Amino acid sequence: MAFSFQTIPGSVTAPNGFRAAGVFCDVKRLGKGKGSDKEVGLDLALIVADMPGPIAGLYTTNQVCAAPVKWCLKRMKEGVGQAIVVNSGNANACTGDRGLRDAEAMATETGRVLGINPRQVLVASTGRIGMPLPMTNIKKGIRLAAKALAAAAAQGKAAAEAIMTSDTHSKERAVEIPRPRGSIRIGGIAKGAGMIDPYMTPDGKRSREREIQATMLSFLTTDIAISQGLLQQALTTAVERSFNSITVDGDMSTNDSVILMANGRAGNSIVRSARAPLFQVFQEALTHVCSDLAKMMVRDGEGASKFVTLRVFGARNTYEAMAAARSVANSLLVKTSWCGGDPNWGRILDALGYSPATVAEEKVDIAYSAPESKKLVYSLKQGCPTKAAFERLCAEVAREAFDLHIHLNLGKGAAVVHTCDLTEAYVDFNKGDISNPVALGG
Repeated sequence: MAFSFQTIPGSVTAPNGFRAAGVFCDVKRLGKGKGSDKEVGLDLALIVADMPGPIAGLYTTNQVCAAPVKWCLKRMKEGVGQAIVVNSGNANACTGDRGLRDAEAMATETGRVLGINPRQVLVASTGRIGMPLPMTNIKKGIRLAAKALAAAAAQGKAAAEAIMTSDTHSKERAVEIPRPRGSIRIGGIAKGAGMIDPYMTPDGKRSREREIQATMLSFLTTDIAISQGLLQQALTTAVERSFNSITVDGDMSTNDSVILMANGRAGNSIVRSARAPLFQVFQEALTHVCSDLAKMMVRDGEGASKFVTLRVFGARNTYEAMAAARSVANSLLVKTSWCGGDPNWGRILDALGYSPATVAEEKVDIAYSAPESKKLVYSLKQGCPTKAAFERLCAEVAREAFDLHIHLNLGKGAAVVHTCDLTEAYVDFNKGDISNPVALGG
């Protein structure tokens, strides 16, 4: 049977059997710090399934990881979950033993008010690093959120707003896979605008083949009936093609997390094979949701004015293609030239040269195009400048969104990375203000 999927309104409450809420409990104001200094704003989210089910997750590989990440890594080994509780305004990172106790207390209080096993509660936090959580406020927020839980789309949106810090808008997406009897849905929310260069794995450990890259968080729900192993496989693949392929500023967070809960309420036969047609379309749909949410983060990058897609081809292998792409995407000189509309291929070539990828200067091609366009304008061919007019190259980079094509001509490795420019607004937002010491820190 052939399956397809389509985008639908809503987010985490779109799948059958999920409720959500977002409330204010005064964590952001107490958290201080840029992006956390809002006087009033939703700052605690709760997402709940009507029954426990398989969970999947990927977490930061930063060697300094937050207490909630450590809690979730333990829960992932058990593979079953029913709720996610998230606070914004305070990262609960670099908070020692107290932070670990507070993360567990968030799960315990959530389990108590919902009448569920606290070991089936996932926890996440985002905001200022190094500050202890105001647990009186957090517990009050959990109780308020439990009372406000609903399956309405508005409550999914409230949850999306409650996890924001420096974001300028909430990020939501949902899709539906029609079936002869009913449908399968996937919904997601995300936050992130700064401190974005995630590299997440299921166990929070780095691959030796991978170089390191405001916190990014994403929470996903689905009503498909599926084995836990396949759910994790699908999420790992989706994240590698989405969240792990974006960068705003080259800073990996202590809190990066992506969590997916399934409850089986769609009523399909449990998917147990990666070869099943339903699993294959589920994989495509999940990747689509994650990709859309990831791109929203880049477009919402702190102070960003341009959305850039780097397409690297011809590297010796996939690892080197990604390394080359990230080197260019995270170059301050390259990013600031994009801000000024300067198609400075010299800076791009320089960033390629110091990347971990093998580069032969005399073989490199560099070109620009409109998004997804096959009409390329080359600034460099075989390591030498082309005759393309400077004005024409400037016109390519003047777009609010454009693609940068880099061909190393050394192999079959390829990678795609989404990034943005670096503007004065980013510096202004993130620079320290020594006249207000309480606003300094993570």
